Amino acid sequence: MNSPVETLLKQLIQFEKNISTAVFIQISHQIIDAIQRGYLTRGTALPGSRTLSQVLNIHRNTVVAVYDELASQGWVEIIPNKGTFVIVPDQKTVSIKAISYPTNQENENTERTGFDFKPSFHLASTTETKETKYTINDGQPDLRLHPTHQFSKWYSASMKRKTLLSKWNQASNTTHSVYKNQLCNYLNATRGFHIKPKNLISTRSTEMSLYIVSQLLLQPNDVVLVGDLSNYAANMIFQQVGATIHTIPIDENGLDVEYIRKHYIKKSIRCVYVCAHRHYPTTNTLSAERRLALLELAKEYGFAIIEDDFDYDFQFEGSAMLPMASSDANGNVIYLGKLGQSLFPSFQTGFVVAPTNLIVEAKNYLQMLDKQGDVIQEQMLSELIYEGEIHRLIKKNIINYKQRRDYLCQMLNLHFKESVCWGKPSGGLAIWLQFEPKISLVQLAKEAQKNDLFLPKTILFQNKNTCAIRFGFGHLDEDELEIVVKKLKNAYDLVGKK
Repeated sequence: MNSPVETLLKQLIQFEKNISTAVFIQISHQIIDAIQRGYLTRGTALPGSRTLSQVLNIHRNTVVAVYDELASQGWVEIIPNKGTFVIVPDQKTVSIKAISYPTNQENENTERTGFDFKPSFHLASTTETKETKYTINDGQPDLRLHPTHQFSKWYSASMKRKTLLSKWNQASNTTHSVYKNQLCNYLNATRGFHIKPKNLISTRSTEMSLYIVSQLLLQPNDVVLVGDLSNYAANMIFQQVGATIHTIPIDENGLDVEYIRKHYIKKSIRCVYVCAHRHYPTTNTLSAERRLALLELAKEYGFAIIEDDFDYDFQFEGSAMLPMASSDANGNVIYLGKLGQSLFPSFQTGFVVAPTNLIVEAKNYLQMLDKQGDVIQEQMLSELIYEGEIHRLIKKNIINYKQRRDYLCQMLNLHFKESVCWGKPSGGLAIWLQFEPKISLVQLAKEAQKNDLFLPKTILFQNKNTCAIRFGFGHLDEDELEIVVKKLKNAYDLVGKK
């Protein structure tokens, strides 16, 4: 006759050989569960490996692996020439077990703290829930264009580098990393810089970059100048620091620099935030004449220029205009950029280029926010830059995005005719779409949502002079663009009838 323990284990243990979890792990978990439930008590002798392999119809080596796993976790003790015995480890920590509470319990869900704190009024979330199939965003890349197998290969190769552990365990960065050297070389080659690693820091995103810079640069009530229509995320960061935001007119040549000279005096401005390459949201490029004028004014008035170059990589026609920072001889420009927009979001990174003394202070903030960084990401990006893969990926994606931009313009011409107007941008992943005559954009978004198309509030721009949306097309292929434009036109017609 089988022993009671053998019979019990035969009844309790069920496993599958065709799933990803190893058989010995499945069996180990079920024996642990039997011990926790009291079916197997302290001191119980488990069957020998040969016996249990016959009972469960598995290889003896699998049983040996089960007992080794249980012993390593402290559930059994293996005594040579005697057997394997249940010992039940001491509970040094609380068991991870879900507990049910009565629904009428007073403290079921504490919604308010027992102390006061200062709410972040200016950092209100812009996230909106949606249930629609189609969405227009503000100009994000299409993840479907990214070669998944290639990223898996690159990431795996980076993980296997013998130097990785030494980088993780490095106590301090006494020398500049390979990644920073490669990034410097890349920026010098693509943006006309003449920088060294001491002139830059790498961050998780442009938002983190801007947050660090604003902490260093701004005090409460400092005046920050932005475009009349500007990046909402940047504005929130400036306001959270306590800065006072003033808006400057924008036209087809970008920020009106002469307006600044006429309406402000020296030392009254702390900084000017500008997207010189393509203004957010209008996509207008700051002209060469105004760039020079802004640099001269910054020197004369003593203010900083924060140059956010978020989509420098996506240039479709001609050559991209070099950043103002590449011509800054007086140390007035702080340059913010992105690397890897043709990569998966987790491989994208931000960076700041600035004079050395500001970078030194910025590193102190970065140490608090992100001391560890992402060594694997930096290893991978270093290799992609060195091998030219970054450049090749950008070139491939630019062809796709240019075709999508042109197709979107065709669809707008076909369906909207003279109802809307737009300028065909030389680059970027969004079009500035203006409605004439003006309509209620809130109503447009509501009608579009009824038709399975989501327009987030962050792409709607409406005041007494403006009625426009920032139409991001990068994430939509040609078939999707045609569907989205038709849905937008249907919503527009319904709003026009009201």
